[in-house]
Amino acid sequence: TWHLKKIPQIVRERTFSLDSPKFEAKTKLELNSVCGIECQRKLPVPSLSDLKNLLSYETVFENGTRTLTEVNVLGAVLDPAGNTTIRRPSRKKRQIYGTDSRFSIYDKRFMTNFPFNTAVKISTGCSGILVSPKHVLTAAHCLHNGKDYVKGSKRLRVGLMKTKSRGNGRKRKGTSDGVPSFQWTRVKSTHIPKGWFKGVSGDIALDYDYAVLELKRPHKRKYMELGISPTIKMMPGSMIHFSGFDNDRSGHLVYRFCSISDESNDLFYQYCDAEPGSTGSGVYLRLKEPNKKKWKRKIIAVYSGHQWVDINGEQQDYNVAVRITPLKYAQICFWIHGNDENCTQG
Repeated sequence: TWHLKKIPQIVRERTFSLDSPKFEAKTKLELNSVCGIECQRKLPVPSLSDLKNLLSYETVFENGTRTLTEVNVLGAVLDPAGNTTIRRPSRKKRQIYGTDSRFSIYDKRFMTNFPFNTAVKISTGCSGILVSPKHVLTAAHCLHNGKDYVKGSKRLRVGLMKTKSRGNGRKRKGTSDGVPSFQWTRVKSTHIPKGWFKGVSGDIALDYDYAVLELKRPHKRKYMELGISPTIKMMPGSMIHFSGFDNDRSGHLVYRFCSISDESNDLFYQYCDAEPGSTGSGVYLRLKEPNKKKWKRKIIAVYSGHQWVDINGEQQDYNVAVRITPLKYAQICFWIHGNDENCTQG
């Protein structure tokens, strides 16, 4: 069951203008030398002043201008347990783990309906998910490498999936119902938490690998609501789901589900089969609504991608997703609504 939780408040304190970014960074869909499972265990719990710094955010507008907004955090519960994780067997050095368990979605009855139609393509080569009529959730490293914004993010666009018939519109014998194409929409502004930037964290911190894009024009599709990510124990079968546009299956929407292997306060470690291109996909669960018989899907994490980490001098890999904690829920909700009135419970 989805459990309602009281959400901390993210309050805007002041906004400054910054110099325009250079937009010269190269897009990297796979990150190296990030803080892995062992490193996460040793991280101290952030203080309130740390949180205020990490959750302050940059906004880049379509004309290339940039601002920094400093925030205050009210009502945050700091977890004294730190980044505890559950130990499970690890597997090494693959992106497809054993049999490829991904599903390409061909049938337009599925592609154009919920939940698959919430998946979008980002023009820098990533995926994302619709979280409001005007907002898309994706991974920060699809737009920024920790030091500068990536090439192409100045004229960022989001592709909403549509299907086109082959040939003259009549279905040919032996063809699928349709192949996906994209209706591209310009991005009006982009929000990235300051915790993602190298100058703040000292190194790339996956905990803050998320961003929200505001579209120039609203869409009319059903979007997926945010949820607060439960612990592994509270998930049916520890199973998660996500859909994105993997590079090795060009033009296809690719769906997968798998169980989570390990968790920290801010990250899920799992071995869902995925290739570059699916980075930024919304990871979701299907749980029951409180006191109702209805089931509801909600986004509980952002897929950050396949990561290599240095553990005791050895390179190991895993697929990682950034959990939507109460604090991150408060921030993303604030970015979507522009105030915290709609973000008191999640």
